[in-house]
Amino acid sequence: MDVKNVIRDWLPKIKVYFSTFPWRNMLLFLVFLIFGFAFWLMLFFQKENVEGTYRFPIKYINIPENVVFDNPLPDFVDISISDNGSEIFKLDVSRKDSIVIDVIELKKSGNTVLQGDQYRQLIKNQLSTSTNIRGYFPMNISLATSELESKELKVTFDGEIITSRANLVAESATFIPETVVAYGSETSLRNLTSAVTEHTIFRNLNATSQLPIKINSIEGVRFSPSEVEIYIPVVEYTEHSFDVPIIASNVPNNLDVKFFPSKATVSFSVTLSEYKKIIPEDFSIIVDYRDFHKNDDGRVTLELTKHPSSIVDPRISPSYVEFLFENKATR
Repeated sequence: MDVKNVIRDWLPKIKVYFSTFPWRNMLLFLVFLIFGFAFWLMLFFQKENVEGTYRFPIKYINIPENVVFDNPLPDFVDISISDNGSEIFKLDVSRKDSIVIDVIELKKSGNTVLQGDQYRQLIKNQLSTSTNIRGYFPMNISLATSELESKELKVTFDGEIITSRANLVAESATFIPETVVAYGSETSLRNLTSAVTEHTIFRNLNATSQLPIKINSIEGVRFSPSEVEIYIPVVEYTEHSFDVPIIASNVPNNLDVKFFPSKATVSFSVTLSEYKKIIPEDFSIIVDYRDFHKNDDGRVTLELTKHPSSIVDPRISPSYVEFLFENKATR
């Protein structure tokens, strides 16, 4: 069925329906509904002893680097309260601030367990003065700690660095700081030789960059710091190439070696500042007669035996050539 015909048939019916719809009654209904909700809200705000249960996040600060907690620390505390309706409504719509626990401050006072009035006061600080705390869970938090062994480890990178076109990484990436301290038991630290970063892929880098990267977590071990900066030196490169003659070494005096072709093209990337300094004589392709003279297929694979240290990604084309021996005595 044609869509246009369906629209043509139904459009008059729709117009008739909406033209006869009791809009006035609907508007009155909505007005009464809004007034009813507002009246209920006013009654709710004035109501006393309204109960509610809320979850507040816990934030721990000033944790010594060289200790580990003997028991897992809770991330939240569930609080049951009662108050007038307006305060309950505020808690329902507001974002809950964290309950801050200062570990060093509590341990200075000789406490290893947060409980009683001290715990209750921390909770009370997040609530209105009129709020009555009916209960909370957990009822106490153990802050008992054990001292850890420490070991300084060098940071190593796990991942990939991908530059944008015409850019390359000039040197190896470095870290700031270059080492981190690992805290853990003697057993957990024994086999650790480095602090490995989380597997990360940096894409489309077109300039030298300093980026944050996390240390890969290990169960039972804490790293300080847990995040370092990776410094990636990126420079602009251009492509360049030369035709380099293929030379055979250690050839017997009575033989000559002919290569087909006799030259290979060496392509490479180089920074713009080094581009004009590179000359063909900086390259050589030397193949050893003793390594290829018995090759049954009459071919020898080419390798670059000399090149400037400033170039990147050198490539040889073709990668192999054919060879032929000629006896000097019979020429």
